[in-house]
Amino acid sequence: MADHYEVLGVERDASPEDIKKAYRRLARQLHPDVNPSPEAAEQFKLVTHAYDVLSDADQRRAYDMGGETGSPFGGAGFGGFSDIFDTFFGGGGGSRARARSRRERGQDALVRVTLDLADVVFGAHRDLEVDTAVLCETCQGSCCQPGTAPVTCDICHGTGHIQRTVRSLIGNVVTQQPCASCQGYGTTIPYPCATCQGQGRVRSRRTVSVDIPAGVETGLRLQLPGSGEVGPAGGPNGDLYLEVTVAPHDIFSRDGDDLLATLEISMPDAVLGTTTLIDALDGPVELELRAGVQSGDVLTIKGRGVSPLRGSGRGDLRIGVHVLTPSRLDAKERALIEEFARKSKAPEPQLAQFHQGLFARLRDRFRNG
Repeated sequence: MADHYEVLGVERDASPEDIKKAYRRLARQLHPDVNPSPEAAEQFKLVTHAYDVLSDADQRRAYDMGGETGSPFGGAGFGGFSDIFDTFFGGGGGSRARARSRRERGQDALVRVTLDLADVVFGAHRDLEVDTAVLCETCQGSCCQPGTAPVTCDICHGTGHIQRTVRSLIGNVVTQQPCASCQGYGTTIPYPCATCQGQGRVRSRRTVSVDIPAGVETGLRLQLPGSGEVGPAGGPNGDLYLEVTVAPHDIFSRDGDDLLATLEISMPDAVLGTTTLIDALDGPVELELRAGVQSGDVLTIKGRGVSPLRGSGRGDLRIGVHVLTPSRLDAKERALIEEFARKSKAPEPQLAQFHQGLFARLRDRFRNG
């Protein structure tokens, strides 16, 4: 008879935990379901018998004193089958998988919303219509007709699984599979709710109130935990995701937390300077134009931009100046301009650095100013 310690590959002073680990490792290699060779089957019997002896304190003590307990081919040789079950089927000798719950978490939902630029600057409140699954008001998620309840499955007796025992050369092998009668729930519903057909939920349109923070931008998704679909059998709600699209504005554009705009002024205002009112998104604001302002100059109005998504304060409103040159003059206006040109001694036209138009210059000024 082979030495049990050598069969398991452990020292004679090995702890019970070391013996158990060694047995599990060998069982995974030699079990007939994994290794069908005759040699593996014979070795598996020896490993199982060695474990039966060494895992029992009294039998191990007797074996260490020179005695032998049982045989790998006798009835006692399969006393350790509970560990085989634990190794290959995830439970102890007397354990079973639990019945699964009908209640499950609901799916997440996605809603797209289009905002104006003013909503981005200051934040907005929206009441959104969402078409999702909601709790069935008739059965309140029980899935049963009112006055009835689920009953224990008479096939699996509430376990949700069926055990099957198959005889083999090494003994009885027990497997578990979901009960086909109750689909693994352990209960059946003899009288399903007529409103939801036994699902515990129905589809419906509902209103979700959302406070959208300032500073959002196109493509951003806001998460509203617990505002998605209710789960089967009244399970917890999933989440609602709000995907933002910001509509273009006729006048203003956004650059980070700043707002950009172009101000068209007359040539006399550019020469002499003036003060004007700018219609910002949150009301009029006074802007002073110095005398001699040039096309492409960028004027900044502090604190009239976008509120950041995280943090405090606001960005700036940056105004790019565009001086309008008159294209139609009457004789008197032309004479005045000519007189001005003679007295101002304006320089002759000359080449300067190439620019891709006024708006390219404004863009560069916006970025660098």
